[in-house]
Amino acid sequence: MLRVGLTGGIGAGKGEVARRLAAHGALVIDADEVAREVVAPGTPGLAEVVAAFGAGVLLPDGSLNRQLLGDLVFSDAALRGKLNAIVHPRVGERMQEMEQAAGQTDVVVHEIPLLAENGLADAFDAVVVVDAPPGVQVERLVSTRGMTRSHALARMSAQATREERLAIATFVVDNSGSLEDLDGRVAALWAELARRAEGAG
Repeated sequence: MLRVGLTGGIGAGKGEVARRLAAHGALVIDADEVAREVVAPGTPGLAEVVAAFGAGVLLPDGSLNRQLLGDLVFSDAALRGKLNAIVHPRVGERMQEMEQAAGQTDVVVHEIPLLAENGLADAFDAVVVVDAPPGVQVERLVSTRGMTRSHALARMSAQATREERLAIATFVVDNSGSLEDLDGRVAALWAELARRAEGAG
């Protein structure tokens, strides 16, 4: 089995790369999706978040108001640490469980937005960094996610720098061009990952 960490700055397009790797046959485990799962209504994770942050972080239907909680912890490192202490261990455990479904020669891709920030590079056999120039990231966040330019820049500056991400990369996927360009780049990456997985298996 080849364990691959996939990361990239907000708006760089790691989701596009993850979808293409999944289509090639990778088992993709999305940390964001798992993070939502571990604080779904009725979970011990959600109960702990409410105990720590109060019932004000819930929506009327009893689910977590992720936007509100995100805004709350975004500008406060202590609160962010408190939230991470609840969520991260549960996410790690669940991702390990999901990984156990993989076969010996499978490529398992862990899609982790904050891989560089959390110092997780050494936990993987290879790290794939999806890269795009900051100007392209801002453009995408404004046009596809409806963010203001200043909000986009604030979100980017709260993450690792482009240089910090590139420093941990085994492979860099340039996603500054078209989706057709990306198809070719991911196909080449997949060929190399599959070759390594075969060797590992």
